[in-house]
Amino acid sequence: MAENTADERINDADVSENELLRIRREKLAELQSAGNDPFHIVKFETTTHSDTIHNSFDDFCGKTVQIAGRMMSRRIMGKAAFCDLQDERGRIQVYVKRDELGEGVFDGFKKWDIGDIFGVRGEVFKTQKGEISVRADEIMLLAKSLQILPEKYHGLTDQELRYRHRYVDLIMNPVVRDVFRKRSAIISGIRQFLGGRGFIEVETPILQTIPGGTNARPFETHHNTLDLPMSLRIALELPLKKLIVGGFERVYELGRCFRNEGISTRHNPEFTMLELYQAYTDYHGMMELTESLIRKLAVDVCGSHAVEYQGVELDFGKPFERLTMVEAVRRYADVDFDKIATTEEAHEIAKAHNVHFRDFHKKGDILNLFFDKYAESNLIQPTFLTDYPVEISFLCKRKPDNPQYAERFELFAMGREHANAYSELNDPIDQRNRFLAQEALRAAGDEDASQIDEDFMFALEHGMPPTGGIGIGIDRLVMLLTNSPSIRDVLFFPTMRPI
Repeated sequence: MAENTADERINDADVSENELLRIRREKLAELQSAGNDPFHIVKFETTTHSDTIHNSFDDFCGKTVQIAGRMMSRRIMGKAAFCDLQDERGRIQVYVKRDELGEGVFDGFKKWDIGDIFGVRGEVFKTQKGEISVRADEIMLLAKSLQILPEKYHGLTDQELRYRHRYVDLIMNPVVRDVFRKRSAIISGIRQFLGGRGFIEVETPILQTIPGGTNARPFETHHNTLDLPMSLRIALELPLKKLIVGGFERVYELGRCFRNEGISTRHNPEFTMLELYQAYTDYHGMMELTESLIRKLAVDVCGSHAVEYQGVELDFGKPFERLTMVEAVRRYADVDFDKIATTEEAHEIAKAHNVHFRDFHKKGDILNLFFDKYAESNLIQPTFLTDYPVEISFLCKRKPDNPQYAERFELFAMGREHANAYSELNDPIDQRNRFLAQEALRAAGDEDASQIDEDFMFALEHGMPPTGGIGIGIDRLVMLLTNSPSIRDVLFFPTMRPI
């Protein structure tokens, strides 16, 4: 007849959670007083993992293995017991018999709790019911769990607790572990892809005196030794372009960026960016690179060009649609900005459509506001949105045939932006004028507008070749390829308000 462990009685009215926690600590104290403190064990050699045994049973059958992990369930039947061991790769059943371990070891095993970490040495076999198992001839407690895992039938279901206590979430939810394995595979795949195209990976400063590369509000700090105000970087762009000036032709960085802004299903204050820069190409070259990279990642990580996201099938196999911002607004808002000549006209059309703007917004800003309101959410399948207004693209080259627009694109899918790319502005005179325009916006009340980075300007004056660059939000890309609805689902430790 099976015996119930303390954890299995957690719902009994006569056993409180505090009582169960006290019992666990008493068990640890008993082990320590008997000279069997599990925390004094420093090493246990493992020879394989659970999934390897399951996937190659014919190779392992009858052979002795050593595995370790967490006890997730246990069924005691007199002089024998079965328990489930969970390691990094999955679960496997362990068969424990008193006659094979000895009465003392078996009695000690019966006092272990769900969540305890243990190691086992034994022979791989298959039970009469056909379940692949390990018959223990040695078993050892490696760490005592002093907390209680969530109730086994429902797991950890409170979303807030899952984010706060990610370690428990990972213990209880194999789907969550799979998301983070895929995240690792995506990052490895990016490195492999870019290495194959001759890019080198570099590292640039996180602490900066002037946070540049985009319009965003930084986290500010102070360097005590230098007595200098500093900021955490908001983008990777400007230092990487200095390396292009220095003669490297293909560079990239996978790094954390920090923006002191809102938190939502799409935004976390710290996030991971991929930025890369390639000399002697333009934004068309970046489109080809981006499309090829994401197509390869979809196949490698998801097994197909067709990827399901929240009930919608996205097709990364066919060429991505290309649409200018003017065309998108014309299609979805029925407003043609090619027919709007002045900022004043743009303000009037915005008022007529209840598009809210600020007094310093120019025609290009208004076009972008129309896109945000009417078009963005409609870009479901992978789409390159191209040719942005210069007013919102201060680091981009102008289009030679239409200089009020920039050679820039953003990649959209599921109504969200996933990448931002330019033909990089390498004219130092034009760039300084663009920075001055940003300074004017700051003076007019735009707190997110950029400041002049004189060191970057000095670098640019030494000459930068024609260059294409792109930034890809890794967290959003992982969301897309793992069918995760929130950015918090793909971050091990999302930013949370302290309890």
